[in-house]
Amino acid sequence: MSVEILDGATVRSFVEDEQAFEDCVYDRFTQLDNNRDGCLSYAEMVKELQNLRILEIHFGVDVKMDPNELAITYRSLFHQFDRDSNGSVNLEEFRAEIKQMMLAMANGLGFLPVQMVLEEGSFLKKAVDRESFNASA
Repeated sequence: MSVEILDGATVRSFVEDEQAFEDCVYDRFTQLDNNRDGCLSYAEMVKELQNLRILEIHFGVDVKMDPNELAITYRSLFHQFDRDSNGSVNLEEFRAEIKQMMLAMANGLGFLPVQMVLEEGSFLKKAVDRESFNASA
């Protein structure tokens, strides 16, 4: 993890750089696709959601959540990605949802820079790294 400064323009610029964004999405998708069938099952995606622990931590403090509520939330998130409701998420569905989420984050961040703790390899960290690289080039 690292502490980084970013704003909405950083995230938006990353998403608009089609090659950088596509490469990042493809890399993450292939990491999650454990059985290499070209689709993400619920089990493959829920494992990632559980590892992120976003719903179980509140301002850095562990929060005990009802396992049934977590399961409902994870299922709902999976359905958000599974746009054609066929029970799996293909690369295009994954890319489209990640893009929509990233642009929503960009809009939420706005133009004022914020300081955030970012996980290495995360989409936001890659956006910051890309901006840093472009600024130094």
